[in-house]
Amino acid sequence: MLSVLIAAASTAAVGTLLAVAVTGAPGWERVRQTFLDPQIARDALPRVLTGLWLNVRLLVCCAVAALLLGLLIAVLRTLRGPVFFPIRALAAGYTYVFRGLPLIIVLYVLTLGAPGLRLQGMPSVLVLGGAALVLTYSGYLAEVFRAGIESVHPSQLAAARSLGLTHRQTMRHVVLPQAVRRVAPPLLNDIVALQKDVGLVALAGPIDAVRAAQIATAQTFNYTPYIVAGVLFVLLAIPLIAVTDRVTLRAARRQSGG
Repeated sequence: MLSVLIAAASTAAVGTLLAVAVTGAPGWERVRQTFLDPQIARDALPRVLTGLWLNVRLLVCCAVAALLLGLLIAVLRTLRGPVFFPIRALAAGYTYVFRGLPLIIVLYVLTLGAPGLRLQGMPSVLVLGGAALVLTYSGYLAEVFRAGIESVHPSQLAAARSLGLTHRQTMRHVVLPQAVRRVAPPLLNDIVALQKDVGLVALAGPIDAVRAAQIATAQTFNYTPYIVAGVLFVLLAIPLIAVTDRVTLRAARRQSGG
C-alpha cells in the first residue's frame, strides 16, 4: 500500500512540474491557440472520424493479408532440400528487399508509379496503398514467423515423422501451433505499428483521418485537427496495445512457470 501511495505521489509531482513548465513557457498561449483550439477541434471531429473509419477498414484488411503472406514466406524459407533452393532464395530476397525499403518509397512506387503504366484493370490508389503496406509488413512478419518455426526443437519434428506424419502434416499440427503461440507478442507489436502506418496512405490521396485533418488545417490555418487525428489514433491503438501487453505477460508467466 505504501509503495502504491509513493508511486502515485511521485507521478502527480512529475505531472504537475511538466504542466507548470509547459503552461509557463513564454509562447504557451500561441501554441495553445494554434494546436489546442476547442472550437476548431469540435468542427473537425466529424470529418476526421469519417476518415478514421477508412483507416480502420484498411488496417483490418492489411493486417489479415500481411499475416497470411508473412506466414507463407516464412514456411517457404524453412523448406529443406536442394530442390527447394530457388524457392528459399526468392523468399529470402523478398524479406531482404521489403525489410530494407522505407515504406514511404514503396507507397510512392505503387501509388504513383504503377498507375503510370496505364494497364487495364489497374486497381484504385487506395488498393495500391494497401498493397504497399502488405508487402512491407509481410517481410517483417515473415521473419517473426520464421523465428517461431525454428524455435521448435528438431526432436519434435523427428517424433512427428516417426509417427507417420508427412512434412505438411507436421508443420500444420505440430510446428505452426507452437510457433504462432511463441511469437504472438512480437506479431501483435508489428500490428500496432501497422495501425499507425495506415495513416501514410494519405500521401497517395485517399481521404483518411490524416488527410481530413490536413484539409481542415488548410481551411482554418490551425493545426488542431492534426491533434484530433492523433488522439483518435491513440484511442484506436489502446485496445490492441492492452491485448499485446496481456499476451506478453502471459507468455512470460508460462515460460517462467515451465
